[in-house]
Amino acid sequence: MMDVFELIEHRRSVFPVQYNQKPISKSTLLKVLKSANWAPTHRKTEPWRFKIVQGESKLKLGDFVLKQMQIENPDLSDFKKRKTLQKFEASAAILAICMQRDPKESLPEWEEIAATAMAVQNIWLSCTAEKIGAYWSSPKVISQFHKFFNFDEGEKCLGLFFMGYYDGEMPKGERKSTIEEKLEWLN
Repeated sequence: MMDVFELIEHRRSVFPVQYNQKPISKSTLLKVLKSANWAPTHRKTEPWRFKIVQGESKLKLGDFVLKQMQIENPDLSDFKKRKTLQKFEASAAILAICMQRDPKESLPEWEEIAATAMAVQNIWLSCTAEKIGAYWSSPKVISQFHKFFNFDEGEKCLGLFFMGYYDGEMPKGERKSTIEEKLEWLN
């Protein structure tokens, strides 16, 4: 088992084209999702919500996304149509990443969005530990997701988290600059 620093360094976006079709068990999904619940949350609003999409529902979501894309762009290429559907078909599971706004609005919305993003980072690191590939995508048609998902009042979708097992090793990560180049020390 990698320590937390290794997990952070090894986390990568792994795309559905790289997934090997092995299913992710419900117990593994639940294990990974439980890590989200330990994300930092100001005023303990715990705004993260997830809708787990598997099986036939993945294909229905893919069809919905494609139809919405075609409404926005009637000239969508056949290549783009196939590529869009393949993401949904190849994924073992897809999470709709949602944020439930505090009804009292006791804190700025960006803090709840940030807390939700931190919950996703916990999931992503847990996926890395479990050798599950994943990536976060925010399709242009996300504003139409209320037509597919049942959202509670104040809940909105921030993106889709595609998940699947993969074969082989992930490439070593790289950054354009070191952390030292991004720091300013005030003493």
